[in-house]
Amino acid sequence: MNARTTVRVPAKVNLQLAVGPLRDDGYHDLVNVFHAVSLFDEVTAEPGAGTTVRVEGESIEGVPVDGDNLAARAARMLAARLGVEPDVSLTIRKAIPVAGGMAGGSADAAAALVACARLWGVDPTSPHLYESAAALGSDVPFALLGGTAVGTGRGEVLAPVETVGRFHWVFALADGGLSTPAVYAECDRLREAAGVRQGPPQASPDLMAALASGDAEALGAALHNDLQDAALSLRPSLAATLAAGRESGAIGALVSGSGPTCAFLAESEERAVSLAASLAGAGVARSAVAAHGPVPGATVI
Repeated sequence: MNARTTVRVPAKVNLQLAVGPLRDDGYHDLVNVFHAVSLFDEVTAEPGAGTTVRVEGESIEGVPVDGDNLAARAARMLAARLGVEPDVSLTIRKAIPVAGGMAGGSADAAAALVACARLWGVDPTSPHLYESAAALGSDVPFALLGGTAVGTGRGEVLAPVETVGRFHWVFALADGGLSTPAVYAECDRLREAAGVRQGPPQASPDLMAALASGDAEALGAALHNDLQDAALSLRPSLAATLAAGRESGAIGALVSGSGPTCAFLAESEERAVSLAASLAGAGVARSAVAAHGPVPGATVI
């Protein structure tokens, strides 16, 4: 058993989020093209009495520090599968936006799985980790994997995607969050109101080709999120954020996941830094940060 383990885990942006019709079980079939980016949380696990959580970082209001925290749930689930006591103290250092559509909570759960596995002397490639991740939520398995991948089913069935080169991003962070269930419900409502009969979701061939060739311009043109209209309906101010990014030179723009973070693709690292400065000064976001992708998933540091 290790005395202390720290795991770094990335945020994600959805390059494509295709949402199928509502299923009988209340979920939607998805095609989710995940892309891990260089905004990281860190989760440290060390021996404790029971399962406890401490959260550090900026703008962490609303992050639970009790048993509802997804990292704590991950620790308890893995312990149950391994037949050990869930005696672990978890410290989460957050830099991924909270409730921002970038899967910060799911990332923390993935990091907790890897950290606890190391703490309890378990191979982090054990199938128990993936099984726990898939049971915890649709985005958790990708946070273990990282890179770029297509997720199907509820998003938890992953197929890695080979990409060429590095892509440069800017994320405009909003005040407050958006409820993922509320955004999906609004998506369903808007489709019903418009009389849309949604077919099965499919990955975009143009997006796959852009990733395979490393063509940033083509990738920017192919970005798409079926939840974007719903997010804009619930948070109309995001339209001004997207417009400001495009006017400042972004070659692609979309709401990240269920929002409210907006993601912008830039031509280069230098243009990303300039774009972040422009957005920060435009008054359309709480702050703006530059990042790159793809990056690895949950990694012991």
